[in-house]
Amino acid sequence: MPKAKGKTRRQKFGYNVNRKRLNRNARRKAAPRIQCSHIRHAWDQTKSVRQNLAEMGLAMDPNRAVPVIKRKVKAMEVDREERPKELVRKPYVLNDLEAEASLPEKKGNTLSRDLIDYVRYMVENHGEDYKAMARDEKNYYQDTPKQIRNKINVYKRFYPAEWQAFVDSLQKNKMEVD
Repeated sequence: MPKAKGKTRRQKFGYNVNRKRLNRNARRKAAPRIQCSHIRHAWDQTKSVRQNLAEMGLAMDPNRAVPVIKRKVKAMEVDREERPKELVRKPYVLNDLEAEASLPEKKGNTLSRDLIDYVRYMVENHGEDYKAMARDEKNYYQDTPKQIRNKINVYKRFYPAEWQAFVDSLQKNKMEVD
């Protein structure tokens, strides 16, 4: 049934409403994006956070999941009541998370190509003579002998196999020259 003529009011702009706060609150209330793909795919929007995590075998509150036994209160074995274990309906999520956690960590530390070339040049030309390295014209940053030694040690630690191959090639070249 149509509305009576003249009974509708036109919308007026609300100047007294803080739009920034309104949008921020709307974003907060919207469901956040779950970073972990295993949990995101098993998530059920119709259930609460606690129910979802319980189904996956995860704990919402670690303090309740693993209760701390207080030493002051000496409860008898009979007095303690065992809480019924919640049924894990999605154990594959927990298994996937454990498998991902057991993978070895990727080594993210690398040295710049310039530093590697610098160290190799210094060792090729000067061997173990750090004072001569400090006086070398390629020492652009005017590193002290100790700083050069530390850079060489960092290179040894980051690339042990490459360092050993480099030292072996230096010794072969030295034997061929002699």
